[in-house]
Amino acid sequence: MKKFDIPDHFRSGIIGQVKLKRRIADPRKQDFSPTELNFGKVTFLLPRHFGFCYGVENAIEISYKAIRENPGKRIFLLSQMIHNPAVNEDLLAHGIQFIMDTEGRQLIPWEEIRSEDIVIIPAFGTTVETEGLLAAKGVEITTYNTTCPFVEKVWKRSSEIGLKGFTIIIHGKHKHEETRATFSRSYQNAPSIIIRDMNEAQMLARFIRKELPSSEFFKVFDGKYSKGFNPEKDLDRVGVVNQTTMLATETQAIADYFRLVMKEMYTDEKVHFADTRDTLCYATNDNQQATLAVLDKSADLALVVGGYNSSNTSQIVAILSEKMPAYFISDAGEVTSKREIRHFDYASQRLLTSADWLPQKENVRIVLTSGASCPDTVLEAVMQKVMGFFEVNSTTPEIVALL
Repeated sequence: MKKFDIPDHFRSGIIGQVKLKRRIADPRKQDFSPTELNFGKVTFLLPRHFGFCYGVENAIEISYKAIRENPGKRIFLLSQMIHNPAVNEDLLAHGIQFIMDTEGRQLIPWEEIRSEDIVIIPAFGTTVETEGLLAAKGVEITTYNTTCPFVEKVWKRSSEIGLKGFTIIIHGKHKHEETRATFSRSYQNAPSIIIRDMNEAQMLARFIRKELPSSEFFKVFDGKYSKGFNPEKDLDRVGVVNQTTMLATETQAIADYFRLVMKEMYTDEKVHFADTRDTLCYATNDNQQATLAVLDKSADLALVVGGYNSSNTSQIVAILSEKMPAYFISDAGEVTSKREIRHFDYASQRLLTSADWLPQKENVRIVLTSGASCPDTVLEAVMQKVMGFFEVNSTTPEIVALL
């Protein structure tokens, strides 16, 4: 596996050693059981996979390479490089400026961007329209393009099935940078529509079955379909691709659902449904499977660390919340005391404060994990903060040596 050049301040001693030991013991990633770090009064359960994925490490390496190679030049990112405040704040501190926010709203007018400027494309990729705009300005965008290879794989697959006459159904959040980028490419070749979840999939199926008048389609899916979309004919043949940070099992369930719908309506569903399970991101799937494996262990609560606009982190919170209290926090600062914690509710997009979050018992077991864009140093800082609330029986290096 490629080793990326990541700044040292994103690396963690204890977390790094845990990951190294797991890689050596299980190079083929067949053991999804969590690592347990027992400090006496508190035990942390770390899933087999968490933190920076391939696409994030690739994006970080390229971004800092751009900084080193272009002293004195203006350097811009189209939007947040990844969804993590620690990383984005560090890039800002190095002089990088963001052209847009995460929903595509302009922060720096396009007329201020010059051909000699360095423009970095974030890991989520960007739209065809934005690439065309930059090309028209003479801005070179290939050298520091950090688009995740697995996102590009989704684009390629959607193009393939689109050219074969299938309408593209994108499972994702329609305002997310990656989904906007995928949508801008899919509708070049085929009618396209974005759905958020199984509820919207089932609603779309009602139009496929002709149970609802096509006029209702444009109200229900306002802002989520491509120009000229005709529900009368564009829903006869479909294929499903996804925003790579969505819950992989949900994407597969949605795809399987549409396959069954087509099987009910037509004698040969293969003519009307394109199998696209090969677009699921392995890193997202590994993280989610490792999180599910933690549920087999007993734990009092979970701390999930990541940026509050991180989709993949929110999916991890959702999985853990099925069995235990799961607190979505951005960093150690949200753990304000042994009695109080600030945490983010992704559904309502609100920051909440909860009291008595830490059980008052002899031995506490805590699942500790993070999203794909969270540096290990941020995760370790949370671990150290929580350890300060307990009497520990050893130093961190001694505990790691016992793994």
